[in-house]
Amino acid sequence: MSLAASLEPTLPAGDRKTILGLATILRMAYEGEDLQPLWSSLLARVQSDPLDGAALMDMSVISQASNKRQDGLMLQKAALDVGRAYRRPHGRGDGLRVVAYVTLGDFMANTPIDFLLAGSDMELNLCFVDAETSDLSHAPPHDVAFLAVGESAENRPVLDNLARLLAGRRVLNGNAARIAGLTRDGAAALLAGEASICAPVALRIPRGDLARLADGGLQPADLQPGLAWPLIARPIGTHAGQGMEKLDCAREVTAFLAERPEERFYVSPFVDYSSRDGLFRKQRIAFIGGKAYPSHYAVSKHWMVHYLSAEMTDRPERRAEEAAWMADFDAGFAARHAAAFDALNRRIGLDYFGIDCAELPDGRLLVFEVDVAMIVHDLDPVEIFPYKKPAMQKLFAAFQAMLAAG
Repeated sequence: MSLAASLEPTLPAGDRKTILGLATILRMAYEGEDLQPLWSSLLARVQSDPLDGAALMDMSVISQASNKRQDGLMLQKAALDVGRAYRRPHGRGDGLRVVAYVTLGDFMANTPIDFLLAGSDMELNLCFVDAETSDLSHAPPHDVAFLAVGESAENRPVLDNLARLLAGRRVLNGNAARIAGLTRDGAAALLAGEASICAPVALRIPRGDLARLADGGLQPADLQPGLAWPLIARPIGTHAGQGMEKLDCAREVTAFLAERPEERFYVSPFVDYSSRDGLFRKQRIAFIGGKAYPSHYAVSKHWMVHYLSAEMTDRPERRAEEAAWMADFDAGFAARHAAAFDALNRRIGLDYFGIDCAELPDGRLLVFEVDVAMIVHDLDPVEIFPYKKPAMQKLFAAFQAMLAAG
């Protein structure tokens, strides 16, 4: 029996508001389950009842999991035309009632709170807002609220509106202005001057300035004193390394621009964070109520490290490194970077956020990104990653305890 089929009896007949949710559907995808039967079942529901917003919402997740992002966003918008609040029970669903304020978008638009509630009996209610939302009366009764909208150019008007809507309310992570400030250049500016942290400057420059770098009309130091080749360039608003390139010289800028149609870019210095063996190591860490928790650790021969492409599944020695890092995190990594972690909590000032980072040979913490919407999950197969489940359960338990404390 499929995971979705096993859950069907728990979903009331004709329930237009209760969804299977992101975590359930992505677990099916990770485990190689055929999503077509679930899609067909959801499609039949919508054909029978066009106002079945829950079915549309779950179809949106399936589309995105199948690399059909635009289709997924269209389905999500159709669900929001029907209703703006959806229920996702965890476990028995009779525990703490949680409202998460979210907005339309893909998997990186909002804090992945569905994953963070794994193992609980909490009732999650996704309450969708946008730049035009006039009030929050569509939020169901709840015990605690959490602002889950992440920073992005698309989300900036939503966060500006939420700053007004949430004024005077007790909402965890409820400082919308602070979240909006976690742009790449904003985060670098926030962390500037901290001796324990290296947060490379991110300059916003127009396409024309990149073109002048390409033809020699500008040198890197003309953009900012001290800046030199190589540079890291990426279109503003992209995530997960999309469109990001290391540019060693003017000729490479020409080739980069030939492939990119965007008009505005971030440019940063390239920081060589390779270890003595020539490999690159990047860590993802979640901060919950001021305490740091390990999420993942990846090792790669390429400077742009992504967990899914870092051959962690195929290389037991890299998994052994990750396992040791997680097991010794508090006494090892966190102790070494206690000053950096204190600075991050002090300067970011949120109940929950994540960082991607690395250790530099001089002992500083190299911070690539600060975000409230980084994906953290427990989907990796236990038979290959037996050490990850306990670490993620500890992280999830800390998040749930923060919610319970309100």
